Amino acid sequence: MKILTNQNGSKMEQGSSDWMIARSGIPTASEFDQLVTPGFKIRKGEMPKSYLAKKLAEAWQGGPLLGFNTFDAEQGQMLEGRAIPWYELEFGVEIERVGLITTDDGRIGCSPDGLLPGSGIEVKCPQPQTHVGYLLNGALPKDYAPQVHGAMFVTGYTSWMFLSYRPHFPKLVLHVERDEAIQKVLAEALAEFLERFDAGMKRLMEINGGPPVRRPTPAPLPTAEGLKDPDDYKM
Repeated sequence: MKILTNQNGSKMEQGSSDWMIARSGIPTASEFDQLVTPGFKIRKGEMPKSYLAKKLAEAWQGGPLLGFNTFDAEQGQMLEGRAIPWYELEFGVEIERVGLITTDDGRIGCSPDGLLPGSGIEVKCPQPQTHVGYLLNGALPKDYAPQVHGAMFVTGYTSWMFLSYRPHFPKLVLHVERDEAIQKVLAEALAEFLERFDAGMKRLMEINGGPPVRRPTPAPLPTAEGLKDPDDYKM
């Protein structure tokens, strides 16, 4: 795996312009649910086709498509600023904050909320009713299973931590083990995606008569400072 840095060698921050550009045009773990179902069946139909078109568009223009900004996302980001220190204090560990991690070939990525020795952590700060549902279920929420197992696919780690955090509520902390059957499905889905991506890019160049002549990447719409993957704040 490779932990990406900015051009000056400093750590890349999630939500920064460099981060948004770096993840453009590559499949990332928070979006693997576009390629596989929560039960880890390879998706067919319009969803993976739309995702392919999105990633081709990002790669063609050399930057992100228009983003979004919502109150819920801002609240989630602020709560995460409390969740990670809580985890560090509760378990006596230090979490390394990172921006974007890719596979060695740079073609697949993930943006974990942090790295632990030999593992990583995904933090969610959902609405209270959603958090209570997670607590009662006591298992990794199915909507985030592709993301968590996808992060293990990218990093090669054998486990991952999942934290659902709400102030004044019990916290949900789960240790998720690597599942080789799931990893095999992800590998197949991503190989299929990359094959279609390469064919799609080749076709676009044929239509265009060559590679794109890129203008400066347009600035994304204003987002909350440090805004992370939209998928982090599902309600």
